[in-house]
Amino acid sequence: MKSLIALAAIALAGCTTMPHQLPLRTVEHVDLNRFMGDWYVIGTIPWFVEKNNLGTMDIYRLRPDGKIDIRYAFHKKSLEAPRQEMKATATVVNTKTNAEWAVQFLWPFKAPFLIIDLSPDYSHTTIGYPDRSLIWIMSRKPVMSEQDYTNALESARKQGYDTSRITRVPQKSQTQP
Repeated sequence: MKSLIALAAIALAGCTTMPHQLPLRTVEHVDLNRFMGDWYVIGTIPWFVEKNNLGTMDIYRLRPDGKIDIRYAFHKKSLEAPRQEMKATATVVNTKTNAEWAVQFLWPFKAPFLIIDLSPDYSHTTIGYPDRSLIWIMSRKPVMSEQDYTNALESARKQGYDTSRITRVPQKSQTQP
């Protein structure tokens, strides 16, 4: 029941923005086919189910009906812990840009998913939440250059995020088992 109440609070929080802040700006357009695949979470302001998760990643797969299957993979407290997964489904709510989604982990609650930064080569992206309480800086590889990470933080700061709240997520390198 606590999880249900927490999810409801998150969904409702996404419906409002702070009165002194402008709404988050999404990217102009997302090619959904290019966006699909594996994304490693490099930096985040985690929500309650992500606390103590390491080696996190999102895996996106476009379905024939246009919805997106999402698998959130993680290790709890240690990169050596067994990999766990949670599943969700997303619906694109702005088909002009494809940069605004509604993500559903638990029916009937949907959370906003806003693509607020995306590199031209689709190598890294930033996902925002309307009230700026959550953010995910992601890369196609488990490591991100310091310059790209700094640029992502600066982009988030320009959108009104308190970047001091963003924490790095330890990842296994591609050479580790």
